[in-house]
Amino acid sequence: MKKIGFIGFGNMASAIALGIINAKFLNANEIIAYDIDENKAEKMRSYHIDVAHDIDELIACSEFIFVGVKPQVVESVLDPYIQKLENKAIISIALGYDFDRYQTFLDDSTRHIFVMPNTPVRVLQGMSLIEEKHSLKDQEFEFVKNMFSAIGQVEVVSSHLMSTAGTLSGCGPAFVYMMIEALADGAVKEGVPREMAYTLASQTLMGAAKMQLETHLHPGVLKDQVCSPGGSTICGVEALEDGKLRATLISAISAAVHYQEKK
Repeated sequence: MKKIGFIGFGNMASAIALGIINAKFLNANEIIAYDIDENKAEKMRSYHIDVAHDIDELIACSEFIFVGVKPQVVESVLDPYIQKLENKAIISIALGYDFDRYQTFLDDSTRHIFVMPNTPVRVLQGMSLIEEKHSLKDQEFEFVKNMFSAIGQVEVVSSHLMSTAGTLSGCGPAFVYMMIEALADGAVKEGVPREMAYTLASQTLMGAAKMQLETHLHPGVLKDQVCSPGGSTICGVEALEDGKLRATLISAISAAVHYQEKK
């Protein structure tokens, strides 16, 4: 019997699996996965994860089952196995498939929970949102919470906030990568070698984020601490304000949220 099984092994599922293994929360031999893509099966083998021959095998030998296929195929993938999922525990990481949506087609005996992690779980720095509404047993919920806590931060979130909060944490890494690239480009323009510029930008953002998390100071207060009167930093801040950095980031979150609401 495996502790967890993955139906679908895309970027998010593989990031979770690798994070869990690297965090030593579970051993690779406690995980099984299935994907129709043979390239993804090879990735499983490279992690020393067992590859299921089919979904039937995965369901039969897994205590917890991750649903990690694309949202548009969740129901068509699971429909042939509704009866076999009876009395099983499902962890949904498919965007939009929250508790209420699963209730419309799963058997009443199938326990389930919706989690929105992000890709930094791969390096144990994830931000995972767990929907407050679920049907897991108490010990199952604690297992899920502890598992995601091992690969980053966890927040238990009300159902009505999952979409918006998940947009910030889920889409946010892409926005941050763009900032890293842009900061590095600026340094390269002024003569800094490319690889050094990426390291400087990434470490600076990571350090600044950790400062806010650990001090709990308002970001504006921390910004002011760096801006000396008449100094270079405040001149850079002025350029960012002229470029509407804040408004652009706010618009990016709103655009992503509204797109999700249309799905």
